[in-house]
Amino acid sequence: MDTRTTYRTAVVRVPAGPGSVELIDVPRRALGAGQLRVRIEAAAVNPADVWVTDGFFHSIGMIHQPEQTGLGWDFAGVVTATDTDLAIPVGARVAGMVPGFDRDFGTFAQEVTVQQDCVAVVPDDLSLTAAATVPLNALTADQIVDLLGDGNGRHLLVTGAAGAVGSFVVPLARDRGWVVSGFARASDEAFVRGLGAEFVSAPSRGWDAVVDTALLQEEGAALVRDGGTFVGVRPAALPTPGRGVAVRAVSVVPDASRLAALLELAARDVLRTRIVDVLPLEKVSEALRNVAAGGVRGRYVLTP
Repeated sequence: MDTRTTYRTAVVRVPAGPGSVELIDVPRRALGAGQLRVRIEAAAVNPADVWVTDGFFHSIGMIHQPEQTGLGWDFAGVVTATDTDLAIPVGARVAGMVPGFDRDFGTFAQEVTVQQDCVAVVPDDLSLTAAATVPLNALTADQIVDLLGDGNGRHLLVTGAAGAVGSFVVPLARDRGWVVSGFARASDEAFVRGLGAEFVSAPSRGWDAVVDTALLQEEGAALVRDGGTFVGVRPAALPTPGRGVAVRAVSVVPDASRLAALLELAARDVLRTRIVDVLPLEKVSEALRNVAAGGVRGRYVLTP
């Protein structure tokens, strides 16, 4: 039985880039109704973590933590304690995500206490390291495709199709009847085509829909035909293309049943998990600097 009263976690007190991250010991959180505690075995590093460290989300009023802001969204690990009568037992391998920005804890830590509806059981043939790269990006992609709806043979352009979210959008959108093309760097052509998409290196206008995971914003919206659909990933900064273009943006939320299905797709390699490197938690600033530099294909994963 783990009798610790504190645990190690990565936080930002004053955002000033990856170098401002600190590792501190904080009190263990008591279990609330419907919650479980997970010993974290792996936590994925995402661009959003970089934007927390550099103060972007603070600057637009999405973070108001007076002392420290927790880092990390994705995690995978083993359940060590639960509220009574939960369906997931102690000892289960799970993956999940912590929602929201304005919080003093995250998943770059030794453990996390979360609601049961934030996690799903990891299939036996999917490693916890790979599972940690799924929740945030795959749920984002799946909820993007929900905003698109059924394709019925219409043509979709995914910008950033070789990235973590874009590469998940491609197969999920194809499954909903979209004819998908991916916009990415020339060096990513083979990977994008391997996802089942056509490859585009210089997109023209006239697409029925554009999913903009590359943050092109107005430039991406301009590629949509009159009356088409644009789906972005920054709800706080929507483009205004006019021309009857429907503009939507995803705000990812936890969904346990949906995550369980996505983890199964990852186990079957329908959703391709890619890991750049696995680093100890002590090297969190190094991982963040590498992600901030751009051009990363796959995820850095931290292990406590």
